[in-house]
Amino acid sequence: MTRMARSKATIYLDPQVLRAMRVAAARAGKRDSDVVEEALREYLGLAVIDRIRGKADLDEDEAMRLAYEELHAMRRERRQSAAG
Repeated sequence: MTRMARSKATIYLDPQVLRAMRVAAARAGKRDSDVVEEALREYLGLAVIDRIRGKADLDEDEAMRLAYEELHAMRRERRQSAAG
């Protein structure tokens, strides 16, 4: 994943979530912000796009099409898991 300029954001977290995030960051030797960003990228489906672009020799349009197919499949799986 290519690092882009970052913007500062203020978020409010449940204290238990904050503690767990800080423990995960410490164990991984990462900054808190890196752990939060990685989790958001996964949740939002952006990590899928990064993985597809990294593995495939595709043009940007084809990579985006494949990424969105994967994103929609992942969301369908989540909905099915939640439903039953």
